[in-house]
Amino acid sequence: MFTTTTVQETISVDQPKDRMALDGQPTNYGDFRDALNRDGYAVVKGAIPLERAKKYADSFYSYLEDFNLGYRRDDPSTVKRAMLPVINEKGMILSYGVTHEKWVWDIRGEPGVVGAFEKVYGDPHLIVSFDVVNVQFPGRGDFPENKPWPHQDQDPECPGFRCLQGLVNLNPGGPDDGGLIVCKGGHKFSEQFHREMAEEPRIPAWTREWFGFTDNGMKWLKDHGLEWEKVCVEPGDLIVWDSRTPHYNVPPTGENDRLAVYTCYMPVADASQEDLVRKKEAFEKRLGTTHWPNAQHVAPTNIAMRDGAPCPKAREVPVEDPVLSEHAFRLTGIPYIKQEA
Repeated sequence: MFTTTTVQETISVDQPKDRMALDGQPTNYGDFRDALNRDGYAVVKGAIPLERAKKYADSFYSYLEDFNLGYRRDDPSTVKRAMLPVINEKGMILSYGVTHEKWVWDIRGEPGVVGAFEKVYGDPHLIVSFDVVNVQFPGRGDFPENKPWPHQDQDPECPGFRCLQGLVNLNPGGPDDGGLIVCKGGHKFSEQFHREMAEEPRIPAWTREWFGFTDNGMKWLKDHGLEWEKVCVEPGDLIVWDSRTPHYNVPPTGENDRLAVYTCYMPVADASQEDLVRKKEAFEKRLGTTHWPNAQHVAPTNIAMRDGAPCPKAREVPVEDPVLSEHAFRLTGIPYIKQEA
């Protein structure tokens, strides 16, 4: 287990005053925020400079190869479950302490990534989720089928803009390269949808902060003129989207692998002291969370299960522990925990 000790005064913050409403009303920011407000998602071009994005992609591939299970980035025949760490059908690596690998934290601390969220929230005091990474391969090898699962990552009973999700793309992400599919403008219809579809049976979920769309729900979206769109990106681009925006991902069918790191931030003012203490414990144990930065849900372990048994390559901690700058350390939420008198 790792621990973090700091000697500093607790940072006090106020509620942000310039937070975007994301209500779909016309805006004139002159940057990605106009598209975000209008469409429920936006691409922040070059949030990470191209050369650094390529280095992060190299780190991602090296991470996969260094499990020494047989995978090689230049050999498509090695795209097999047995030759890779445990990856679910959606492309997510959930275990092995990957959420706290140094290269993952370096991406979270990138100024162009954090800065985009600061603009949306109108607040420099943010915390970040300890979310996962995503890798998907053309052809998929022997991985299970990735079936569409259109959903919102927000409790319908808690309306309004509450959370901005994000991911950093590290490989070319054209029309055939897999990635995020969004229901353009769907965030503006969320409250109406849940009001008019209140009697529709809800798809079971492990958290209230997830709502899956049934066939009837998909028809409702279509009947209201909403269309689904594949978000195309380049290495180093950041995609941000309102948690109310319906979305899912698709695997690549072209030549490029999909490599992405999920990055989600929220104002520390939105988290309780209890949240921050829970988040501190997750950080010190190098455990992951969902995309909610206030650590609503913390993974119970980093041990990956393969076919019902612990993966032979299972581990509790990252290979390379993060080295955090003062600003990146603030993103853990630890400096905002009030000290007992």
